[in-house]
Amino acid sequence: MEYSDTHREIVESCKRGNRSAQFELYRLYAKGMYSICLRMVKYELDAEDLLQNSFVDVFSKLDSFQYKSSIGAWIKRIVINNCINFLKKRTLHFETLNDNEKLKVTESAVENSQLSVEKINQAIFKLPAGYRVVFSLYLLEGYDHKEISDILGITEATSKSQLSRAKRKVKEILATG
Repeated sequence: MEYSDTHREIVESCKRGNRSAQFELYRLYAKGMYSICLRMVKYELDAEDLLQNSFVDVFSKLDSFQYKSSIGAWIKRIVINNCINFLKKRTLHFETLNDNEKLKVTESAVENSQLSVEKINQAIFKLPAGYRVVFSLYLLEGYDHKEISDILGITEATSKSQLSRAKRKVKEILATG
């Protein structure tokens, strides 16, 4: 079985309007997609709304799914696009830092601390929206800078600098928090 054929029977049942198959597809992917929404938009209510809207889009566009990728990758793309559109409506800003600005954190300060997933998530949520989106797309969702630049309508250089600054900011937050 090829990766793109994952859950083919469920998808085909969904295309025929089978409600239990739709619920099963939702059950399989909702938790992971909610995590993506939450990382990108920061607030639980917004993430819940985006998840629901994304699955409405999934089921209304399912006839266009052609198994060129896995159903999970296709759903993920819809979720990420909806999150980005949501953030753009709220004017996603890419912040600039003065290159001479000194960070008060050292690598060893972060490395020596006891970090939990919760602390790291809290640090990510404290990032400005532009940093958080690039950080999430690159490090957590696996997009490269070219893909991020296409998705966000920014240059690859901007994507790279936002990622670099986001990493430094996360380290600073973790060291001081």
